[in-house]
Amino acid sequence: MTVRGRLLGTALGVACTLALAGCGSASQPSPPAGVDELVVPTPSPDPSDFVAKVDNPWFPLAVGSSQRYVVADTAGNHDLTVSVAPGPTVAGVATTARTSRESGRRVTDWYAQDEDGNVWWFGRAGQWQAGTDGAEAGLAMPATPRVGDGYRTAFAPGVVEDTVRVVALDEDQLVVEERSDLRPGVADQRTFERGTGLVQEDRTEGSYRVVRLVG
Repeated sequence: MTVRGRLLGTALGVACTLALAGCGSASQPSPPAGVDELVVPTPSPDPSDFVAKVDNPWFPLAVGSSQRYVVADTAGNHDLTVSVAPGPTVAGVATTARTSRESGRRVTDWYAQDEDGNVWWFGRAGQWQAGTDGAEAGLAMPATPRVGDGYRTAFAPGVVEDTVRVVALDEDQLVVEERSDLRPGVADQRTFERGTGLVQEDRTEGSYRVVRLVG
């Protein structure tokens, strides 16, 4: 199965969305499905659907690049740095690795971009990876976001069950809200700038946390 699934008509598209758990082996998506022509999460990505680099303007991952953020939370202020490097092959797809370092903690996530410009999240080092133990790659960033779109960023039962909804969009800025069934009562709002990527993160529900890009 590829990451793309053409809609043959409104009636058929709605019927398949409502019964997606029975359409192939994909897990039930989070409502609303939100992104046309995509199976999110995807149970069996086709490597031929993917390209070598991640250059989606809302989520660019140029190998060798780095960014620095300042985090304010209940522990005070501290730095968070992000670096990008080649990643491993996951579920047959070559990925790009994005590593975050914060207060001695290191987290590496793996991403890949399909030929239409959608960026998919393929795993997190030491925690889960698409194609293993029921985990499926989800949508990290659509090629063409739309206000109201909702989708899973990934699905690994009991490990990652995050969902995102696009809440605001203009020519240069995109705002999404992220929640997880595994973190009830917590919501994060993330702001992306075209050509830069993530510039701000605000916890709107749950313990205080604010993240700002500074360089």
